[in-house]
Amino acid sequence: MKEIFAGALFLLVAIPAHAVDSISLELGGGTHSVEIWRVGAQWQQRPKWLKQSPWQLYWDLSVGSWNSGTGTVHDFGLTPEFRHPIASRGAYVDAGIGFHVLSDSHISSDLGFSTRFQFGDHLGIGYRFERYDVAVRFQHLSNGGMRNPNPGINFLLLRLQYHFG
Repeated sequence: MKEIFAGALFLLVAIPAHAVDSISLELGGGTHSVEIWRVGAQWQQRPKWLKQSPWQLYWDLSVGSWNSGTGTVHDFGLTPEFRHPIASRGAYVDAGIGFHVLSDSHISSDLGFSTRFQFGDHLGIGYRFERYDVAVRFQHLSNGGMRNPNPGINFLLLRLQYHFG
């Protein structure tokens, strides 16, 4: 587990410092009767390889909680997100694959992962209203087969976002 935290720290230091562009709140439910809430901060990065593309790259740093009938697990995540506009009015699709570290590998009495490190991927559709943004996302988390058992968990999320500029 020390290696995972060292890797996470390295990634955070390696990412160039940018001002936070937005904050978000996610609420949702998942398989195995697990409810989730998460808050996050996002900043946009403009790499040269995306300059001529309609795709945008955002980094999402989040902390949250998974709640089941038998306990609570906390979640820390870092995810690069790619966003593509659907129309000129504000609609978009987004997708991302990042990592999450859980405070415990057992989410409930009937759901346990073999690792606290989880990969998280999501697909979403949303709409931006000037400074506000609303999106619906499907998210899957699992350890990617690093160790068994690897039951994975799926969430349906509502994301509300506020943009500073």
